[in-house]
Amino acid sequence: MANIKNSLFYVSVIGGFTALIYWLLSIGPSLEVGRGIVHKRIESNHWNDFIHSMVENLQHPLAILLAQIVTIILVARLFGWLFRKIGQPSVIGEMIAGIFLGPSVVGMYFPEFSAALFPVASLGNLQFLSQIGLIFFMFVIGMELDLKVLKNKASDAVVISHASIVIPFALGLTLAFFIYPIFAPMGVEFSSFGLFMGIAMSITAFPVLARIVQEREMQKTKLGTIVITCAAADDITAWCILAVVIAIVKAGSFTSALYVIGLAVLYVIVMLKIVRPFLKRVGDLNSTPESLNKPVVAIFFLTLLFSSYASELIGIHALFGAFLAGAIMPENSKFRNIFIEKVEDVSIIVLLPLFFVFTGLRTQIGLLNDPYLWKITALIIAVAVVGKFFGSALAAKFMGQSWKDSLAIGALMNTRGLMELVVLNIGYDLGVLSTEIFTMMVIMALVTTFMTGPALDFINLIFKDKATVVPEEIANKSKYKILFSFSTSQKGKKLLKIANSLVKKQADSSIVAAMYCSLSTEIHSFDVKDHERNMLAPVIKESQLLNQEVVSVFKVTNDIVTDIIDTANQGEYDLLLVGLGQSIFDETLLGKILGFTTQIVNPDRLIDKFTGKEGLFENSPFDEKTRHIIAKSKMPVGIFIDKDLDEIDQVFMPIFSKEDAFLIEYAKKLINNNGSQITILDAVGEIKKTRDIEESIRSIEQIAPNHIMIMNDKIIRKEFLQSQNLMIISLESWKHIIDADTNWLVDVSSVLIIKP
Repeated sequence: MANIKNSLFYVSVIGGFTALIYWLLSIGPSLEVGRGIVHKRIESNHWNDFIHSMVENLQHPLAILLAQIVTIILVARLFGWLFRKIGQPSVIGEMIAGIFLGPSVVGMYFPEFSAALFPVASLGNLQFLSQIGLIFFMFVIGMELDLKVLKNKASDAVVISHASIVIPFALGLTLAFFIYPIFAPMGVEFSSFGLFMGIAMSITAFPVLARIVQEREMQKTKLGTIVITCAAADDITAWCILAVVIAIVKAGSFTSALYVIGLAVLYVIVMLKIVRPFLKRVGDLNSTPESLNKPVVAIFFLTLLFSSYASELIGIHALFGAFLAGAIMPENSKFRNIFIEKVEDVSIIVLLPLFFVFTGLRTQIGLLNDPYLWKITALIIAVAVVGKFFGSALAAKFMGQSWKDSLAIGALMNTRGLMELVVLNIGYDLGVLSTEIFTMMVIMALVTTFMTGPALDFINLIFKDKATVVPEEIANKSKYKILFSFSTSQKGKKLLKIANSLVKKQADSSIVAAMYCSLSTEIHSFDVKDHERNMLAPVIKESQLLNQEVVSVFKVTNDIVTDIIDTANQGEYDLLLVGLGQSIFDETLLGKILGFTTQIVNPDRLIDKFTGKEGLFENSPFDEKTRHIIAKSKMPVGIFIDKDLDEIDQVFMPIFSKEDAFLIEYAKKLINNNGSQITILDAVGEIKKTRDIEESIRSIEQIAPNHIMIMNDKIIRKEFLQSQNLMIISLESWKHIIDADTNWLVDVSSVLIIKP
């Protein structure tokens, strides 16, 4: 009845109002009398009308801008991916993508396509949008700087940083003295041209440098700490100098610029002394994703925009304001990470590539059509490398660094990347740099950034480390060594407890190492030491309670699983322990696969599920890769599945075949070191058939008769299983009990599955 009522209402409303619309449109033309409207009846070609309409749509400014954005993002991601494949930062590929889409490649070989995609009238929109992207990017860069680190670091980093600015600045100014008569735009004073050449030579790309340091796992070393601090100090100093240079250029003279500089100093004081404490209070109250709601986010975005606007009005460029707004954000790392995530994706993936392409549209390599111009380009590159690379290296050597570390610092500080393009575009917009010099400097930025990776590899090749990659205490082959790798501190403590129970009374002849890995994309360089301390401290504290010495291994990496395998293999450990993220008992493996019934799946498919291949354990870094760890590790691997493991005094050990004989050695270790009570299940009567297993058990019984027993029961009581702290089983036997319709697994406590 209700459906009929609804249908009648729908028909009456839609029908009635449609009739009203038709009637009004029919009588409406009668109102046109006296308005000079002439109705023409022209037979038109509807297809041509459609094509004409489509062409008009394509030429609409919004359609052009959207087509530009789509093309730019696709090409930038492609080039970024290609350059990552050859071991270069993706930003290099994105920079080259911009040049590729500009007049140097696409414009030269496909001029009609280039003119259609990037018409001159559309470049204004592209420029403003790219500037918005830069403002957000500089905001992120400011947030990624930790001012506390700069305060607390030794003075040698500051000396190296300032030397890496003043030396290339002086060389850039010297170069400007010689090329000014030929290459400076008409009407530009030497001071303006020279100052911009100097600052362009002095810039270091902090984001690119930080990513290279992380990818090469240098952030934990003294070298990594120094170079990150140098780059941060370099960034702050260089941007302050740039603000002064812009003020001088815009004001026209140094005296006039003093007023601008005075306003800029006042603006910085207000930001540091008034705005920063206010933002800190807001940040402290809203440091979780839940509390960081839209009104709070609006406060910080308004701070960014007002700061950019103020610096633009003063005359020191909006980008400096964005950078400063980021630097004064609350120092709470959780807050910064949350806010960076909100800004970074849009600014880096969508808006920043627009800046690369806009730079590429200004870069006309075809203008360098004379050997002399290429010689000047080579000279610019040489001056840049000598000033930044060797200037930083010599300063580092003077401060007591080794030649290897000094040259590495020089190579990293020579990285210019995106920051260089920002400076060059500011100079170009101010009319200080001509198109030829702009193009030459862009090429210099690409070359100096591209050479960083190969230069570091070459330095490492020349200065090969004599020390082994394995710590000295671990390299001892005479000791029994256990490595356990964990994803959370809680899991680390459980794995430590297992390792301790195997070697507790053999401290002099054993080594236990705890390994924690973090993805480089999930942790900032400045947070590395705090993150290491937070993750390892609970495990170290637990080791002290257990009176167990532990060697800690911490790594920031792009591939956690590969690092675990490499560390275990290089250290020649006797046992590797890893943990799965979720218990198989918590509605995951047994709940989803067995359904707590006797319905059993194929064992090979079950192992796929167990090792995470089908995504049942998505929350742990090991889950999806356990099979890879098992296959590539050269030592026994123990895969621990936790069900509230507390003590390891009652251990259940099923034996299914003669290949399980190796488990008796673990039983012996647990009895000798931990006094554990071992119950061995002779599931298929294999112990009596296998002499080696039987003799091993008898040898244990003679020494510790009350600590080992053999059980032949075909029916395993639930109470017994629940009384056992841990089940230790071979990987092959794990497959067997699943295949054998063994639904008593539901009642098993924690499990250690060992691949011999």
